[in-house]
Amino acid sequence: MVNNFTVDEQALSQRLMNYRREFHRYPESAWCEFFTTSRIAGHLQLLGYELCFSDAIIARDTIMGRDDANIVKAQERAITWGAQLEFLAQMDGVTGVGAILDTGRPGPVMAIRFDIDAVDVMESQDDSHRPRFLGFASLAPGVAHACGHDAHAAIGLGIAEVLAENKDTLCGKIKLLFQPAEEGCRAGKAIAESGWLDDVDYFFAAHIGMNVPSGTLVCDPQHFLCSSKFDLHFSGKPAHAGIEPNAGRNALAAACTAVSQMLAIPRHRDGMTRVNVGQLHAGDGRNVIPANAVLMGETRGENRELNNYMYQQVEQIAQASAMMHGVQVDIKAQGEAIGLQNDTELVELIAKVGPQSGFTEIIQAKDFGASEDAGYLVDRVQSRGGKAIYCLVGSDLTAGHHNGDFDIDESRMLPAVKLFINAIRQVQTTVDPDDIA
Repeated sequence: MVNNFTVDEQALSQRLMNYRREFHRYPESAWCEFFTTSRIAGHLQLLGYELCFSDAIIARDTIMGRDDANIVKAQERAITWGAQLEFLAQMDGVTGVGAILDTGRPGPVMAIRFDIDAVDVMESQDDSHRPRFLGFASLAPGVAHACGHDAHAAIGLGIAEVLAENKDTLCGKIKLLFQPAEEGCRAGKAIAESGWLDDVDYFFAAHIGMNVPSGTLVCDPQHFLCSSKFDLHFSGKPAHAGIEPNAGRNALAAACTAVSQMLAIPRHRDGMTRVNVGQLHAGDGRNVIPANAVLMGETRGENRELNNYMYQQVEQIAQASAMMHGVQVDIKAQGEAIGLQNDTELVELIAKVGPQSGFTEIIQAKDFGASEDAGYLVDRVQSRGGKAIYCLVGSDLTAGHHNGDFDIDESRMLPAVKLFINAIRQVQTTVDPDDIA
């Protein structure tokens, strides 16, 4: 029993595991989740949800960090894996799907967000790695669900099932958002600016794991970091490194200068700041002055002002490094995240329904210490008078997030489903429809 909803928990738990393992086997990076979106859409369609794709849920002109060269290949691979062509057509090149359950009765509009993308990590090939010895390891070399988004997608489908089966006992509208491109904070802003969440009164989101043990629920994680993801494209001039090195303009040298100076940016007195350079690609040959270099990095700060300070320093360093070496630089934004603050009312609600949902320890607050583009979604809902929360569902892990040995405790997916179902029921039994704007 889930708060007056009759649910066969054993059967649901098995389906959650099946969903999660399928998504884990067919991982797709940010903006390439065509198979994943298709499979989710197929399940939701059978459950009777109204489906929303493409421009309905994403403002294309604000999309960040998408390499269009990968899109066709990703679609072709999705088709070989079994993606349905009707859904690929509706996506129109943009992944992710929103689903609406309209009960036809007055009540609040509630939304729950589930991110669905994998990360660019090689999954462990060790026979002791559970996905490998149980036969659901990644079929895409260099891409793996090493963060838990496969579980998030499965939890979303589990919630969709329970809600659809109990539609006659519900009121208002419920929106389920299966979001692409959370990794790198690339889609949150585009989804927020689409307006799809503008009528939402209550918004929920969560992450599994995050160094929280199984059985524990963190109701109000703190210190979400603002972040800016960027690529610096340095363009110089090639030349023979032996005959006339003076004729070249070394893009690699400019990029290296930028790296050393960015890592030396003074940290700010007013709070935590971070900068990292994760990748640098340059050059065509041992004896050729490198004409092109691409540097990929990020800044973070515990608020927008501190992150802006770091990013402005990066911009200045990039321009100065280019000028020193006589090359050009193009700065391209690849992702953004802002902080978020949970609404006290929903923190208290989650804490109340946690124990009856299968959580044995309820923690009020814990440092999050990372970035999440759900901040844009939370901000969009709150700025229009709604309330929002992002919580943490504990799960014992075999390795840290974004590690090839990563795996979750699959038994923690069912409590996550029950948590949100119970939260929805609690809201619907306590909110007067006349109080909803």
